[in-house]
Amino acid sequence: MLDKEKPLEWIGSSHKDLMALPAVVRRLFGFALSLAQAGDKHDAAKVLKGFGGAGVLEVVEDDIGGTYRAVYTVKFVEAVFVLHCFQKKESAAALRRRKTWTSFAPGSKLPWRLRRICGNENQAD
Repeated sequence: MLDKEKPLEWIGSSHKDLMALPAVVRRLFGFALSLAQAGDKHDAAKVLKGFGGAGVLEVVEDDIGGTYRAVYTVKFVEAVFVLHCFQKKESAAALRRRKTWTSFAPGSKLPWRLRRICGNENQAD
């Protein structure tokens, strides 16, 4: 099995980025990449849509510090290419939701649309 294992090739800063992730996440990603080298696939590895086939995979891991992703390709015979390792940033929609809900903190003023709905039109911005 070891003689058929593909080498890993790190693209750009993917290795440095992986090493900056939490240890638990690094272990999972390392195991997933090891399976890819042996021609297998980790249960957490999913096909990344938009790349025309099952050759580009993504492993996602949630940790207390956030959500982390590793993207790699197994399309090539000579190696498994690790394309990207990163922490997922908060989506724009989630950011808007958080901003909306924190705007209702005690002492904050209601947005004008809500004032109109609630009948508090006289409350100033």
